[in-house]
Amino acid sequence: MYKAEPAVEEDAEVILYAPHITEASYTHKRFIDQIGYHCCEYFLKQWPRFAEIPLGVIAHSTHLRGRGSYDVERGIEHSRIKVTLATGISAKKCCSLNLDYLDPNSIDFGEWQGREAEGIKFIARAGETLYRLKKATAMST
Repeated sequence: MYKAEPAVEEDAEVILYAPHITEASYTHKRFIDQIGYHCCEYFLKQWPRFAEIPLGVIAHSTHLRGRGSYDVERGIEHSRIKVTLATGISAKKCCSLNLDYLDPNSIDFGEWQGREAEGIKFIARAGETLYRLKKATAMST
């Protein structure tokens, strides 16, 4: 997700389609199952709670979740982007990891393609490219 985040609009949704994936992380399963996926501020504002978690695992968590904020007093996290998994990971498991779920069998790619004017961008193999926005330039009239 971190590769596409700079080009994704605030409060948009990124759907990661990979029905062959059945675990969020085989390498760090125990820790990821414990902490889930959150923005960096979520961890930093509660650091004592996560001090025993390896930093690489926290980095993995924040890279998937992207930027956001965390209100300690209210216990509310606000992510800049909604991250939805359309994978072999169950809806219940996605929820426990702080991620949204979409049944991968319900996806018809044809319904998503060619809809840029509606704000829907379909990118096959989006994880292969690092995206950046060009700076806006003043248009002459």
